[in-house]
Amino acid sequence: LSRGPFPYLLSLGFRRAALACPTSCKCTASRIWCNDPSPGIVAFPRLEPNSADPENITEIFIANQKRLEIINEDDVEAYVGLKNLTIVDSGLKFVAYKAFLKNSNLQHINFTRNKLTSLSRKHFRHLDLSELILVGNPFTCSCDIMWIKTLQETKSSPETQDLYCLNESSKNIPLANLQIPNCGLPSANLAAPNLTVEEGKSITLSCSVTGDPLPNMYWDVGNLVSKHMNETSHTQGSLRITNISSDDSGKQISCVAENLVGEDQDSVNLTVHFAPTITFLESPTSDHHWCIPFTVKGNPKPALQWFYNGAILNESKYICTKIHVTNHTEYHGCLQLDNPTHMNNGDYTLIAKNEYGKDERQISAHFMGWPGIDDGNKGVTGLSSSLQVYAVVVIASVVGFCLLVMLFLLKLARHSKFGMKGKKGYVYFTSYVESFLACD
Repeated sequence: LSRGPFPYLLSLGFRRAALACPTSCKCTASRIWCNDPSPGIVAFPRLEPNSADPENITEIFIANQKRLEIINEDDVEAYVGLKNLTIVDSGLKFVAYKAFLKNSNLQHINFTRNKLTSLSRKHFRHLDLSELILVGNPFTCSCDIMWIKTLQETKSSPETQDLYCLNESSKNIPLANLQIPNCGLPSANLAAPNLTVEEGKSITLSCSVTGDPLPNMYWDVGNLVSKHMNETSHTQGSLRITNISSDDSGKQISCVAENLVGEDQDSVNLTVHFAPTITFLESPTSDHHWCIPFTVKGNPKPALQWFYNGAILNESKYICTKIHVTNHTEYHGCLQLDNPTHMNNGDYTLIAKNEYGKDERQISAHFMGWPGIDDGNKGVTGLSSSLQVYAVVVIASVVGFCLLVMLFLLKLARHSKFGMKGKKGYVYFTSYVESFLACD
């Protein structure tokens, strides 16, 4: 068996089974390509459940598949990691509106030389495409494809595609020259271009839209936290925002008008004024400098004032406030101290104030202990060392004093008439003094 082709065929069979690759296609862990026209595929290629992970597929290449005519809504949804989709020289006629709804990573689409007569911009409006190639399709000249002409005209790249459509006489018309009556981009007009409001208040925005074909209108409020509701008709709409939260300051609100040709929007940035809040204040940390870290929220920007043990802290080049990061209405910073000592230990109070109110918080800071005395085990060690030094000094002083006394007595003994007589007595007394000095 090892000498024949059977092991190779068996291995190839297991590989195909593991990847569950459709007939006329080849598959790897990240790519599917189907370019064999016989027998070909009649539906968009799918990997069988539990056989491979479709999320890892980044490229699908399909060519020469004349019987592939439709992409349904659920054909591509499993390939959430898909970046490049190519279907060329095939029979593609229809793409469902929501076919790419879950394929937010799509960047390149190539539908060259298929059978597409119409294609809606709704397929692609949520995608950030770098490339959409549509050359060689028999588009019908209508308002439905005017968005493609508009897309070509607004592209930043000078390269344009040579696109055509068929008019009622089946004559090829360059898409760049296409003129369709009553078929143009809509417009949106928001009544409040500058919007500043106090926290907790309510506001109402109004918008009007125009266009032919008649556009649909909707509000894009992103991830707005505040409670809101809207009322819209075809050309007029209002948005009511109540109990406005400070978390919504800086967020964009848009009124959008959309029709077959494209869309237009008018936007406003919501500015919310609110009283300061100190959301973070912690004990000092040591880095290049000592730092008492804090975070303050407020709009307008709050004025900051520090107090040390109840008195105003006069800042200098050695002690000063530093703002390191600003995130719209949030300020992250430090009270920076350069080489603080025990004289800087104490209570530090931060007060943040603007025209809408104020907030304050206090933290106790300890940089180092008093000389010879410190906190915890370190303090005990320092105290013990100081006592030892003191004891050594006292003992040395006593020994020195005793030495002087003994020398004085020695001298006195040699000259006194009441002292020990003779050489023998002198030697005895000297030995006694030396033995005393040798004792600890």
